[in-house]
Amino acid sequence: MAEVTTPVDDDPYLWLEEVTSERALDWVRARNEETVGLLTRGRRFESLREELRQVLDADDRIPYVRRRGDHLYNFWQDADHPRGLWRRTTLEEYRKPEPGWEVLIDVDALAAAEGENWVWQGATVLRPSLRRCLVELSRGGADATVVREFDLERAEFVEGGFELPEAKSSVAWIDEDRVYVGTDFGEGSLTTSGYPRLVKEWRRGTPLSQANLVFEGKPEDVAVHGFRDATPGWERDLVRRSIDFYRSELYLRTGEELTRIDVPDDATTSVYREWLLVRTRSSWRVGGSEHPPGALLAVRLADFMAGERTMTVLFEPDAHTCLDYHAWTRDHLIIGALSDVTTRLRVLTPGAGGWRDRPLAGVPEVGTVALVDTEPYRDNEFLLQTSGFTEPAALVRGVLGGERSGDANTELETLKRAPDFFSSEGMRTEQLFATSRDGTRVPYFVVRPADGSEGPTLLTGYGGFEVSLTPSYSGVTGRGWLAKGGTYVVANLRGGGEYGPDWHSQAVKANRERVYEDFAAVATDLVARGITTPGRLGIQGGSNGGLLTGVMLTRHPELFGTVVSQVPLLDMRRYHLLLAGASWLAEYGNPDEPEDWAYLSAYSPYHNVENGQSYPPVLFVTSTRDDRVHPAHARKMVARMRQYGHDVNYYENIEGGHGAAADNAQLAFKWALVFEFLWRRLSDLSAR
Repeated sequence: MAEVTTPVDDDPYLWLEEVTSERALDWVRARNEETVGLLTRGRRFESLREELRQVLDADDRIPYVRRRGDHLYNFWQDADHPRGLWRRTTLEEYRKPEPGWEVLIDVDALAAAEGENWVWQGATVLRPSLRRCLVELSRGGADATVVREFDLERAEFVEGGFELPEAKSSVAWIDEDRVYVGTDFGEGSLTTSGYPRLVKEWRRGTPLSQANLVFEGKPEDVAVHGFRDATPGWERDLVRRSIDFYRSELYLRTGEELTRIDVPDDATTSVYREWLLVRTRSSWRVGGSEHPPGALLAVRLADFMAGERTMTVLFEPDAHTCLDYHAWTRDHLIIGALSDVTTRLRVLTPGAGGWRDRPLAGVPEVGTVALVDTEPYRDNEFLLQTSGFTEPAALVRGVLGGERSGDANTELETLKRAPDFFSSEGMRTEQLFATSRDGTRVPYFVVRPADGSEGPTLLTGYGGFEVSLTPSYSGVTGRGWLAKGGTYVVANLRGGGEYGPDWHSQAVKANRERVYEDFAAVATDLVARGITTPGRLGIQGGSNGGLLTGVMLTRHPELFGTVVSQVPLLDMRRYHLLLAGASWLAEYGNPDEPEDWAYLSAYSPYHNVENGQSYPPVLFVTSTRDDRVHPAHARKMVARMRQYGHDVNYYENIEGGHGAAADNAQLAFKWALVFEFLWRRLSDLSAR
């Protein structure tokens, strides 16, 4: 294992942390010019970019919707509207091949009129009237947004309405004349992670400075926010304090009083109508029973607040199955579970005799079924997306039986189906298992030509924050990689959520080595099975996955032919001091603590690059406007590798936020660069 070669407090590239300084941007421009000049020459790059742009801008893509009252809302980007249209329609219209849409906001026109590079970040609709919403727009795709009130009946911004300047704000409706707001109120109002530390109640027509304080978190918290549950007949106000990434406290607000809901702070807690749901992250002994990590429990909220501690078990995990998601319709609870990383759905219905549990029948047997939307304020409708690596997505609608029937059976209606963006004929998908260093079986999926032809292999993974990577269709990966003869591999590493909280907790802080051991085991297994060779194996990952590929670069360079690291964390000595980094201390540890720095320094890619070591070619991709993971991680890594004479390439998009692209043109260009780099380095074919 490489030793740290530079004292942690003697960093010659700190100046690259000055995001928009001319010196730093001149360096960025020079690196971009080198990489773009190298990778965009020839017909293959132009063909890749054009093919990917066709996927991203295709008119027959599924326009995904969220129901709000009688309308289905959609945000749409295409070649004519690169910044996008926020629009709505009715279900009757949506069923048509070409629905009629009512455009509410044309972001391109708004940006042109206001001289801004607006990027859409969503809207929060006022309930129950649905007359107003709070629109969030960011400059260049950053997490920080401008908030503006919008009238949904008049389709225009409200003059003199609720409005917030650019900040990482939290805002939610109380009623038509009041909102909960957390924002940058000035010194001391943000946490060390850069998110709101104060929740205030702001009344229409009054200055923001006069908003009344409701709750104050601690500076070291991640964030706090207030919100209202507007379910008719069950209206209530709540405040959530996020202590760290995995621990939080939920308070009921009654008048000026706040009462904490007394559940473990590492549990995920929600309320709906009379029910309190608790999803455990660690074992919880309560009411005379021991509940394991990953269980879903229910109790009536009023009873719990009065002291009742007997919980109804709605879901309990086993060695192969974990809870992925749950969501209410008006009368039912839909549960999505992962069984060896494949989705299974059930419907639970509370009634006088207890909870009724049955499968949700009729859902296609594919790799992943994602819950797109429910509207519990309205009815028992639900929208699902089904897809697999080679099965294009379909949007499916169903309506469960009403409260009295308790019926979980429904006829499913396919509303929309995505086109085949690449031919999957002759391709096969299989799930395999590698054995990690400590004996743990690590699943991974392989998508490849059925004839076993030996094209290059691209391996990706994430391994963090309890995020699960499940089989899903990607027209971009399909056209850019699979259709051209490549093999695609997705590794389900510890640190993720594929087998529940324990799968994640096995690989946090001092045990993070297991993520990298798992990934190395998958790479080794691919070679042992004859699927690929080290020289033909490329890896790619973004964000925490960018850290993963950075560690693989410095720790196991012999396993790979090339590396792509996107919007990555790489300097684990200073990550907690940069932008939102402090919010991830619960995942990685605190480098200011000697015992934590001892293990962080062992894998921090920036501190383990060696002079004279042989590394595979690497491409780093990031964004100037990423205000979540600081672009200096990638900048400094590239500077150090260049100092040592390594084969390193760099591209930094000026816009794009954490996604490194603000529109489809930028996204197509970014992925064309990535695929061109991979094909050049892993294929015997030369660029033409």
